[in-house]
Amino acid sequence: MDNQLEHGAEAVSLFCRLNMHTKKNLPIRSGEMGLLIYICKTETAVTSVMAADFFKVKKPLIAAQVASLSKKGFLKKVPSQTDKRSFILSPTHKAKILVEETFTEYLSTMSLLATKLGADFETLIMLLDKANKILLEDKENE
Repeated sequence: MDNQLEHGAEAVSLFCRLNMHTKKNLPIRSGEMGLLIYICKTETAVTSVMAADFFKVKKPLIAAQVASLSKKGFLKKVPSQTDKRSFILSPTHKAKILVEETFTEYLSTMSLLATKLGADFETLIMLLDKANKILLEDKENE
């Protein structure tokens, strides 16, 4: 059992390292890139609270990323029409260009796996979803 756990830890660690295909020389951090992709690819207006919920992180982390992206000219905070205390995170033209240039590369690993695994890709995603749910529930119980 110990060998199986060790092998599992090594396999997950290697998968995560191999899946971190990030474009070299990005002008922003990978977490900020993830936030920009989420904002640009989501159909509805995104707030900091929505982003924190989506990424399963605390709002101060998103606030720091928003501040950094705003300072670098990738995001604008637009006051919400429905809730004057809230802001909509709006990508700038500069952000949209960056996301379009890098989005395909960010999905390249998943595309390769889907092609090579065939029907097993669905099983992989289902098991990852199940594992994420277990880990999130455990994190909430801490």
